[in-house]
Amino acid sequence: MTSEFRSNDKGDFRLRASFVAALVLIAFGLLLLRFAYLQVWRHSDFHTMSEENRVALLPLQAPRGEIFDRHGNIIARNGSVFTLEIEPHKVPNLEETLEFLGTLISLEELDLRRFRRLKGELRKFDSIPLRPTLNDAEVARLVVHLHRLPGVAVNVRSMRYYPYGNSSSHLLGHIGRISKKDRERIEQSDQASSYFGTSHIGKLGLEQAYEADLRGRTGFDRMEITAGGRMVRSLAQRLPVPGKNLRLSIDGELQRLIEEAYGKRRGALVAMVPATGEVLAFVSMPNFNPALFIDGIDSATWDALNNSPDKPLLNRPLRGTYPPGSTYKPFMALAALESGTRTPDDTIYDPGYFMFGNHRFRDSNPNGNGTVDIRKSIVVSSDTYYYIVARDMGVDRIHQYIEPWGFGQKTGIDLIGEVNGILPSSKWKQERFKQPWHPGENMSIGIGQGYNSFSVLQMAVATAGLANRGVLMKPRLVQSIEDPNTGEVIKTEPEVLRKAEVSDKHLDLVIDAMVEVNKSGTGARVFAGAPYAVAGKTGTAQVISIGQNEKYSASRIAERHRDHSLYIAFAPADKPQVAVALIVENGGFGAAAAAPIARLVFDHLLVQKGDARAN
Repeated sequence: MTSEFRSNDKGDFRLRASFVAALVLIAFGLLLLRFAYLQVWRHSDFHTMSEENRVALLPLQAPRGEIFDRHGNIIARNGSVFTLEIEPHKVPNLEETLEFLGTLISLEELDLRRFRRLKGELRKFDSIPLRPTLNDAEVARLVVHLHRLPGVAVNVRSMRYYPYGNSSSHLLGHIGRISKKDRERIEQSDQASSYFGTSHIGKLGLEQAYEADLRGRTGFDRMEITAGGRMVRSLAQRLPVPGKNLRLSIDGELQRLIEEAYGKRRGALVAMVPATGEVLAFVSMPNFNPALFIDGIDSATWDALNNSPDKPLLNRPLRGTYPPGSTYKPFMALAALESGTRTPDDTIYDPGYFMFGNHRFRDSNPNGNGTVDIRKSIVVSSDTYYYIVARDMGVDRIHQYIEPWGFGQKTGIDLIGEVNGILPSSKWKQERFKQPWHPGENMSIGIGQGYNSFSVLQMAVATAGLANRGVLMKPRLVQSIEDPNTGEVIKTEPEVLRKAEVSDKHLDLVIDAMVEVNKSGTGARVFAGAPYAVAGKTGTAQVISIGQNEKYSASRIAERHRDHSLYIAFAPADKPQVAVALIVENGGFGAAAAAPIARLVFDHLLVQKGDARAN
């Protein structure tokens, strides 16, 4: 009996031992599988994590490309500055820290507003500038206290400088901190790697349009670090590649002369080389200080700029549109001749008005101009002549013959944000207003009023096209892109935008009339004594409508309701080197405000420098 129990005990023991052994084997098997999974299948993942704990990748920001004018004068460059920055997540009490820093250096309300705004916009671990620039004395006061200010640092970083301040601000644009929207757009376009370690991006103007060339390539310093974050040594380094430089066709000195001539007046001017499309001047007034936007503009300053009635942030040559006024008449004359609506010998009698039904369309000369042919219509700027031409042609025929000159169409200039403007037609009105075109609307179109609305850039391209005998060149601001690393220079080549089919005899007639405008017509006083011949046309465009029985009087009208002053011209008339279009908003008569600025442009390029193409 006893032996039987012992036999059973041994069996139970073996069973239990086998069970335990199986459990042990399974456990060791699972451990081996886990070990294999970690050491083999996940080896690369954990190696990467280990390296990330041991290694810090420090970005080395690339110097942004610089911008030069056509004479090699630098108009946008980089410089090193000391900056006070804070990493908020490392600061125990941010408000106390800000208060203490205010006892060491001057902190303006502008600095604090910008800091708090950026804190809400940037990522949690980003370093935020409190004072973008520090002088040597301020740096000295700060560094002795940094050891007891966690999260506060004085860093050296590259800063974008615009040596001439507000000058050319709409042309150059500005850079600014990468916003959430910028980052989303960058990630959607698969460019995230190009912006690693980059805090700024081009926002407007050339800084935006040539961002890919200007930004360069970020470098890195692969640093070995301890568990406490102390840097031990550099393991590898890839130096940043500086961005490419831009050499513009712009004459920087001319830009500043024009801006000074405008003074506090509002307006826009574009000057071009007709044969190549090179833009010599691109002026929008008033302008602004691009440095305000580099580290984020505060709300008070932004509101002052954005809500100003002078609209200093509006890029007028690119985005402003205006009725062309009488500067439209040379193109209307060509349309009348090319369409067969008029011949050079056809005349009308101008009594100082034109009646259409019961409506009296007044001429700018209330006494009339007598017998007028097409040449005289340009020289004396007869409104009555073009009222009748427009009635006879109709809006759609006008549209057909004016369209080849590029009005109401983008020019393709190398900037972002250009507008189309409006070259009206019956189809356009039906689509826009769901209304038919009325014959009584033709007359205003004929004198550059009504629905006509063009940019000064379009007017300049069309004027250059006249000078270039019907060949319109695509306007361009960048003359060449230069790589400072390789020395490679990529020049931008002239490009034909379109051709207006027009006969030489009609061109000669209209250009001869435009020359006479500045000899005996509305531009004669301004160009008296000029050592070159100018083909030009003054223009005055209404801002508000005046009743047919009322007389216009600038002194009785609010300044912003007064007529615009316009002028288009090219010179020398026989061998054109420069074409100009400009507007002085609310400046009144074209010869009084706009034409003198054009004279300044021609004198600078043709007299002082001798040859716009060679300079």
